[in-house]
Amino acid sequence: MRPVSEATRRVTGQSFSRKYISLGRILSHWDDVVGKELASKAQPVKLHYKKRKEGAKPDASLDIAVNGAEATLLHYQKDLILERLNNIFGERWINAIRFVSMPSNTQGSRLKKAKAPLTEAEKKHLSSLLDSISDPDIRHKLENLGEALLTEERT
Repeated sequence: MRPVSEATRRVTGQSFSRKYISLGRILSHWDDVVGKELASKAQPVKLHYKKRKEGAKPDASLDIAVNGAEATLLHYQKDLILERLNNIFGERWINAIRFVSMPSNTQGSRLKKAKAPLTEAEKKHLSSLLDSISDPDIRHKLENLGEALLTEERT
């Protein structure tokens, strides 16, 4: 019998190496690095390491997925982005940024379809279901949930 920690280290070693932890830190601070407006239009996708001689820290470059129009804006802010990235890690090990032309976060740009409000009959039915709830906070939350479910059923 061996401790689970030995097997865990072998199984997760590749997945949770410094490279992936670093990319996770970049993702968690992405709004601060490029700004809220550009954060939804560009995203970091890959870190490339350049190994140095033994004992020296590796250099890294970051690939950022972005479409053409935003790539130009980000290109002019390249030095500022590098500085902010290296402030996150406390050392200067990311030394290059490469912009990769691919669709990035497009979810934020899609407009949601406005859903029609509940009919009077639906409102009465929902209200009758919630009559026994005395706590106003819980009742309000359940009303919102019920409205969402009823409007979702229509689509």
